[in-house]
Amino acid sequence: MITVFGEGRGFRVIWLLEEMGLAYRLRPVDLFAGVQNDPEFLAINPAGFIPAIQDGEVVMVESIAIMEYLMGRYGPTPLAPDPRDAAFPAYQQFLHLGEAGLAASMYFVNGALHLAPEAERRNWSARQAMNVFESRRGLVARQLARTPYLAGERFTAADISVTYALEFAQRIGGAVLDGAEQAYVARTTGREAYGRAMDSCQATKAWAAEAARR
Repeated sequence: MITVFGEGRGFRVIWLLEEMGLAYRLRPVDLFAGVQNDPEFLAINPAGFIPAIQDGEVVMVESIAIMEYLMGRYGPTPLAPDPRDAAFPAYQQFLHLGEAGLAASMYFVNGALHLAPEAERRNWSARQAMNVFESRRGLVARQLARTPYLAGERFTAADISVTYALEFAQRIGGAVLDGAEQAYVARTTGREAYGRAMDSCQATKAWAAEAARR
């Protein structure tokens, strides 16, 4: 049984597991309560961030690395095009851009907007992170003008990666999705596996509902 520790970016992992039909257990991690009070989790990831997984003797952190591990270990799967497939370069690019270019930047924007003292919320680093997000977002827009999904005509794990980032940016109030992005997110989140992942991730589901009301 694969155990997933924590939601947040762990939602990507849960969504992937649902798409692949793999059995898993979600083990909540409350970062706000302080992971120093969670020795079971710290034994898995002493660095104290989420997500992490345990799959038998395998322990991993970092959501994109976990996704690649699961697809490699339990594939093949159409969620990951073959390296010889013409769709592979775009798939590989956007799989990683969803975190490195988009979600990681918005992590710092989120901290500034919601955790920093009032006088520091529009600081230089937060503005730089937002600029990085917007520049990478432009790559997503250019690709979506060509194809319905980021690797081409079919849904892949790259769409899980980027959809998470776009929804994260929207929910924290850092970005407003345009029409093409809204249509894209409607396509990806309309999948049955996404709905099952949301039902599994109750904290994420509650956060999404609260953000929608704002």
